[in-house]
Amino acid sequence: MEVAMSLPIELPKQRNDYGMCFANSFSCSLNARDRKIVCVTSGNSYFGSHLIKKLLVCGYLVRVTIQNQANLEDMKELMREEMEQLESVVVAKMGDLESLCSAFRGCHAIFHTSSFIDPHGISGYTERMAFLETEAAKNVIEACGRAACIKRCIFTSSLLACIWKGNDLPNLIDESSWSDEAFCRENKQLWLALAKTRAEKAAWNKAREMKVKLVSLCPGLLMAPSFPNAHLETSIPYLKGGHFMLRQGLLATEDVSKVAEAHIYVYEDMDYGACGRYICFGKIIGTLEKAIQLENGLNMHGQLSGNQNLLAVEVDNDEIHPRTRITKSKLSRLIFRSSQRRSCKQ
Repeated sequence: MEVAMSLPIELPKQRNDYGMCFANSFSCSLNARDRKIVCVTSGNSYFGSHLIKKLLVCGYLVRVTIQNQANLEDMKELMREEMEQLESVVVAKMGDLESLCSAFRGCHAIFHTSSFIDPHGISGYTERMAFLETEAAKNVIEACGRAACIKRCIFTSSLLACIWKGNDLPNLIDESSWSDEAFCRENKQLWLALAKTRAEKAAWNKAREMKVKLVSLCPGLLMAPSFPNAHLETSIPYLKGGHFMLRQGLLATEDVSKVAEAHIYVYEDMDYGACGRYICFGKIIGTLEKAIQLENGLNMHGQLSGNQNLLAVEVDNDEIHPRTRITKSKLSRLIFRSSQRRSCKQ
């Protein structure tokens, strides 16, 4: 058993920006007097760092877990200015339940962003990593149930956990849709999809057992603010099978900042009925031109568009006509309701 180790980080200074609007009208409902400690796992990940920045702007006290002390240097590269504003950074291995319990003690919510990070995007995911992702998800939920001040977890899953059903696709992909584990396992390139599907299902099972209030978000491919700038390291494993996603109208993307905002919207709406899963995306790559732009930005030439003759039945004037539609209406309704409540308070 390893004990969680808190690394020395300067405590946050008082700021006067609690509740201020930012990033295209996104605003927070938190008052300075209501500051709460929340914990973000894998703070050295691309998405984790963006979520931390948003939480800090909202006025939350943010505790961060990393898996080893070397990850601290990765965090410093991602969050130069924000490091001194953190409540603490704690070394807690995902495979060690007791260290996670120590890290989560006193927290009002756990944002579980990732169990495994491939910092260089070389290998993507393997079957072993899919197993570790699932075991870590169970540990995070159990630690949340045992140690958190309030048993709430906001779980970052993936749209990949919803869309992989082989050729037997429904007309609509929504929050009730789950990827077929057997199909993902048979198509060995889909290890990330398998990992996200198994990990999220395990989290839901453990949450029921531990009486943890759980919500999950299933975002599409994470993008930098300006298309087609995707994040290379996270894109490589996500885009395995990308040619199929493109043909079926399932290649969805979202600005990483918007995904972070969505997590906070959902968390703050848990007092008003937020529950279950939420699909999160901004746009569908629906033309060959956009697909090629994305390929070029990632130096993955031809891996999405492939042989354009294969797309002939789907393409009309460069536009790809999807066979399946994805909906994000559940999240859109939540954000609309939340925005209305905040307007009434102002």
